[in-house]
Amino acid sequence: MFEQVKLNYDFASLEPHIDGLTMQTHYGKHHAGYTNNLNNALEKLPQLAGKSIEEILSNLATIEDAALRTAVRNNGGGYYNHNLYFDILSPAGGQPPQGKLAEQIKADFNSFDELVQKLTSTAVSVFGSGWAWLSKDPSGKLVVTSTPNQDNPLMTHGGQLTPILGIDVWEHAYYLKYKNMRADYLKAIFNVIDWNNVAQRYTEA
Repeated sequence: MFEQVKLNYDFASLEPHIDGLTMQTHYGKHHAGYTNNLNNALEKLPQLAGKSIEEILSNLATIEDAALRTAVRNNGGGYYNHNLYFDILSPAGGQPPQGKLAEQIKADFNSFDELVQKLTSTAVSVFGSGWAWLSKDPSGKLVVTSTPNQDNPLMTHGGQLTPILGIDVWEHAYYLKYKNMRADYLKAIFNVIDWNNVAQRYTEA
């Protein structure tokens, strides 16, 4: 049974950048719902028992039942995406990355500021609901992509991209505070991204 990532901060501790009510609703309702629905779907797919969520999402085509495949895609994506999203946020975030990740960012994007601009423009351009991603490819190169709905690069790139940062641009992630001003939310979220966490994910990917 899959479980939500445990938060090491309080819902209100990301204010003023992300408000406490949004966090409470986002984590306690939306993320919890994806997790419960994923587990319910997997009860009907015993052949997937013991597999990691990464394995499952990278091999969705092996689920023969179309309805169950859709349920796992939507809810498994929601589960995985939100586990990553909530885990890379921190009240102590906002400091630029160091070490190998910083070196790779410079190699691939020229500077950290240019990476932030690339992530922001990618997230702003998502039509409707979706995500912006920073992922690592098998060679170590960093790649910025976007996906609709609760899809992620594990699905869209056959497991060849490993997400190390995901920015949620579903309206439930920001609408209570920022209304339709997605760009304001995106500007704010970089103040609470824990780049030490992202750097660790880069090293381990």
